[in-house]
Amino acid sequence: MDIKNILERNKRWVEEKLGEDVDFFKKLGEGQNPNILYIGCSDSRVTAEELMGVGPGEIFVHRNIANMVISIDLNAMSVIEYAVNYLNVDHIIVCGHYGCGGIKAAMESKDLGVLNPWLRNIRDVYRLHRRELNEIENEDARYERLVELNVQEQCINAIKTAAVQKANRSRGLKVYGWVFDVHTGQLKDLNIDFDLVLKNIREIYHLD
Repeated sequence: MDIKNILERNKRWVEEKLGEDVDFFKKLGEGQNPNILYIGCSDSRVTAEELMGVGPGEIFVHRNIANMVISIDLNAMSVIEYAVNYLNVDHIIVCGHYGCGGIKAAMESKDLGVLNPWLRNIRDVYRLHRRELNEIENEDARYERLVELNVQEQCINAIKTAAVQKANRSRGLKVYGWVFDVHTGQLKDLNIDFDLVLKNIREIYHLD
């Protein structure tokens, strides 16, 4: 991509939006009122608004390598706190994607420098589900299943936060685990049964 062309593309985008609605940017400047927090991967192929078919102002977005929700990551925790307690979102979507480089990197026996502590969190997901994953003989299928299980664990990490627990009790905030298939363009709802998944750990994290 030619960097010099980006500003020209921006001008065309502005003209297009104003052609559709002369007040588009006036309305955009009045503030945001999204009802959804989307936590996804930084992968350049997985653009949240485009794959969901929504426009500016409709979803609040946080992206990082492998869509992680880590309790000591001030960035992710701040996003959740702001989205839940100040934007009052009613839905949180954690969305992974097949072919995730972060998931694959976590399974390689390589020293990846500053990435090591980040990827260790994904390796912990593998450790938690080692028995199931090791029974999958096909390597590609194993990686895809780890993508799904990582989404599940990050959903659980979001549910563990005080902000999400309080919002769930007060206004029924819901958490969803999705996967984007880069080969088909389809979004897949994992339909995670959180009551079942959280059954054995609810008392540890004081979940209601």
